[in-house]
Amino acid sequence: MTKLIFLDAAGTLFDVRGSVGEVYAQLAKKIGVTVKSEDLNAAFYQSFVSASPMTFPGIEAAKIPQLEFDWWLAVSAKAFQIAGVFHQFSDYPKFFAELYAHFATAEPWFVYPDVLPALDKWQQQGIELAVVSNFDSRLYPVLKALDLAKYFTSVTISTEVGAAKPQPEIFTAALQKHNCTAENVWHIGDSFKADYCGAKAAGLQAIWLNRQQEKVAESKLPLTETKLEQCSSLDYLAI
Repeated sequence: MTKLIFLDAAGTLFDVRGSVGEVYAQLAKKIGVTVKSEDLNAAFYQSFVSASPMTFPGIEAAKIPQLEFDWWLAVSAKAFQIAGVFHQFSDYPKFFAELYAHFATAEPWFVYPDVLPALDKWQQQGIELAVVSNFDSRLYPVLKALDLAKYFTSVTISTEVGAAKPQPEIFTAALQKHNCTAENVWHIGDSFKADYCGAKAAGLQAIWLNRQQEKVAESKLPLTETKLEQCSSLDYLAI
């Protein structure tokens, strides 16, 4: 039994209620900007995947929150532009400030039903838990608001490290916070590339939490006789 488990955050522990497009559209509607949530959601993901990684290597810690804000401002603005409604905003920065703050609360998020039972079970077994995520600094208040912060002894995020999963540096930074070697640590996350492949490359025991039942080539996902490398729920792992 491992003594330390790293977990991803969004998509693993919690996720957006409905979709990002729905939340964006609901808040925009309050100020008179109307857009179909499905169109805005597709536009958001187009903008998000085309953006550069949210990492700020070599930047002093005090400047990171503003850089995170600016990064998301650009991504969200591009989403509304792609959706063809950006011109409807009279003051987009003001709207975005409210949108950004909204995602630092519990309101737009839900915790997956398998999460709390798994975290409780692992804690009872004396397993140390930590978060390794490409989220921004809002992760700290979100974990607290969702009553998850109490489970974790450390939180490591890409913007503070200057490297994002699947880069090995973020896993190394997380390991340095604990007296444990990589081969004795599990990392569990919902992204095949960022979490599974990234953790494996960094020398950790990786488990792909494939909540969406995505398909990948079998050659890319070797299974061993000694551990499970793919699951669709944390229920199976928390035994």
